[in-house]
Amino acid sequence: MKSVSLPLFATLLIGLGAVSCSSQVKVKQPVSYQFDNGKTALLKGGIAYAPRKAPAAVKRAIAAGNRLQNKPYKWGGGHAKFEDNGYDCSGTVSYVLRESGLLRGSLVSGNFFDYGKKGYGDWINIYVRKGHVFMTVAGLRLDTGGPGGESGPRWKPQTRGGSGHVVRHPSGL
Repeated sequence: MKSVSLPLFATLLIGLGAVSCSSQVKVKQPVSYQFDNGKTALLKGGIAYAPRKAPAAVKRAIAAGNRLQNKPYKWGGGHAKFEDNGYDCSGTVSYVLRESGLLRGSLVSGNFFDYGKKGYGDWINIYVRKGHVFMTVAGLRLDTGGPGGESGPRWKPQTRGGSGHVVRHPSGL
């Protein structure tokens, strides 16, 4: 067997999502949605509406999330093709961030451990754990799983446990 240098091995582990969470901000509270006029997105009929004074990137993120509603869950969806007929968790988050101008290309779930800045942002938060990623945009959760019934990308106002996740956010948001 050929030996692999330690820096290369560490890079491979990070790429596979095997990173230490010790330097990350761990989620301690459930992820909850509470409408607050002017500060959070409004969800009506499955469509999210951005607060009037939200930054342009947040408005673009909400519009992108709205385009994914009713798409099915598809393992690997959103990675080989940006415009796909279904999306997985990381394809969903990548699509929204890319359409918002906050990401180039797409990331698999484990790569979100290194996306943006650690900790909570004011407008967009990425919740990542080994094997899954979801996000909140203006306080509203966009997720392919968890409480809320249907699989596939959906805006979900139901509370989801955050245990085991770390939180990241795009710089400035």
